Amino acid sequence: MPPTFEFDPEKDATNQGKHGLSLARIRDATWPPDFVAEDARRDYAEQRWYAYVELDDRIHVVIFTLRGTIVRVISLRNRREVRRYNDRLSQRR
Repeated sequence: MPPTFEFDPEKDATNQGKHGLSLARIRDATWPPDFVAEDARRDYAEQRWYAYVELDDRIHVVIFTLRGTIVRVISLRNRREVRRYNDRLSQRR
């Protein structure tokens, strides 16, 4: 049985503007992902995870949290976008 995905509509609009990708597209991605790890970049109010999923024959990164059996999607971006983000972040330091 596939998981139930949910996301905030406002966050979806933000993700579309920043990354050109709707959070709803997670429903088209391979699930369960092959790689999942805790997102420990900072202290969030809840435990967050990141995973690499295949979508449209490309690797994407999804940030999510689990709320019972529901997967709440926080961010979805392609791998190139993640690389650019990390490059910019390291230039600031």
